[in-house]
Amino acid sequence: MPILARIQPVDLSSTKNVFLSAVRFATSIGGQCPLFGDDLKTSAQEQVEYMLGEDEDTPLVTTDEEVIKEVRMGLSKICFSFEKDLSSLLLECDLVSDTAENKIMQILSDLEWMCTILPKMDLMKDFVINWVEISLNVLRVVEDKKFDSLMWGLKVKLIEMTAKVLEAVGYGTVILPAPHRVQLLKTWLPYIRKMKPLLDSMGNEDTGFRCRMGEDLCQSIEGAVISLILALPSNDQADILADWMNAEQLRYPDLSEAFEVWCYRTKSAKRRLLEGALERVGDGNPNLRP
Repeated sequence: MPILARIQPVDLSSTKNVFLSAVRFATSIGGQCPLFGDDLKTSAQEQVEYMLGEDEDTPLVTTDEEVIKEVRMGLSKICFSFEKDLSSLLLECDLVSDTAENKIMQILSDLEWMCTILPKMDLMKDFVINWVEISLNVLRVVEDKKFDSLMWGLKVKLIEMTAKVLEAVGYGTVILPAPHRVQLLKTWLPYIRKMKPLLDSMGNEDTGFRCRMGEDLCQSIEGAVISLILALPSNDQADILADWMNAEQLRYPDLSEAFEVWCYRTKSAKRRLLEGALERVGDGNPNLRP
């Protein structure tokens, strides 16, 4: 029998089923697999990562509608659980227990994991949209006076997650309408600006305080924010830069570069407008004569 005749067509159904099962377990919420605890979820997440990175058949199934739907459902489920559990902390009479905080940190870890796989499936936009939608409520909770001196690890992790979103939008990996980009900046920029000196101060007072914004994280955020601002309409740039200049804390993030570019563009636009008007006057346009 010729060699070509013995070659069997690739059966993607088994790859698809394995991938779907792994995604379901990887995005499961605590308590769904009590016999295995978190071990099964961790193994499932590793399996998904392996299939996306090493299995040559997986890219052929990641465009399947059922697969995309399952991944999107998993993301929505994790985001909903994170927002719900975080909001429930405000209802507790006493200080937040370690168990409650650990549970929220685990869900946030699952969201961070989603950030690593979604770009490989061209679904990072789904994460960004979900993050923008829950941001106001998330900050409403963590900025409550009840948590002024608590949950530092969670607060830093939120900034790290937001940095991923800012990078995706700022560098064009995810395309959002200008109003959504403005909302993203106006929601998170004041919080980041407030937290950076506060975390630095805590670290200076206590050498054992580990919840800091590292240099790489700070540079990543600053670069993404500048890129994001410069891609906005001029009026939106002006609003955000005015807020930055009026803030008490100007040291971080340093938006001087964005401000200088905005000034140059504004002057150039006014000059072109004036030159155009003078040319029309010179051409004898009666509507522009003095």
